[in-house]
Amino acid sequence: MKDLPRLLVITDRHGAAHPLEAIADALCVPGGAPWLLFRDKDLPFMERRLLGTALREIARSAGALFSVSADLGLAFGLRADGVHLQRLDHIPAARGKLGPGAAIGFSAHSVAEVSSAKDAGADYVTLSPIFPTASKPGYGPALGLEAIREAAKAGIPVFALGGVLPENAASCREAGAYGVAVMGAVMRAEDPLAAVQAYF
Repeated sequence: MKDLPRLLVITDRHGAAHPLEAIADALCVPGGAPWLLFRDKDLPFMERRLLGTALREIARSAGALFSVSADLGLAFGLRADGVHLQRLDHIPAARGKLGPGAAIGFSAHSVAEVSSAKDAGADYVTLSPIFPTASKPGYGPALGLEAIREAAKAGIPVFALGGVLPENAASCREAGAYGVAVMGAVMRAEDPLAAVQAYF
């Protein structure tokens, strides 16, 4: 298993209190976010590439990991540390393109998908939504802590995502989550660094 950080911060400029570059500047410092996942998939390609380049440089300067959501070509072009995918059949291609050292993740919304992602060669999964959340609509009811307990049996690092706040993050880890993934609670914060540090 790769030595992955225990906290993954996902970008969302639509719900952000500040520009993403400013948030990354605040987060990517000692004691801040150890891993940034660049989402914002709705941006036109060149805009996404430019923003991704800026965020990658900020993350790298602080020694934080930087991953790209959904776009393997962009992840390769930005020399990202990994890619986070929504399709199981894209995992082998991602491994081939990014190499054995890359962190290949998958968005799982059921325990069965967690096992399938492991079998396909993913390094980790996000499992969502664990709790009710406005940031992850359309994926059905909250899965709850029992889903984490079952998913953890698959033998792949599971990051709890969806409604995960500082006050319930510990319960996710106690249920077997390797770590937690957060988006809205950090993106919306006036002080994103303080919001991240509340999870430690």
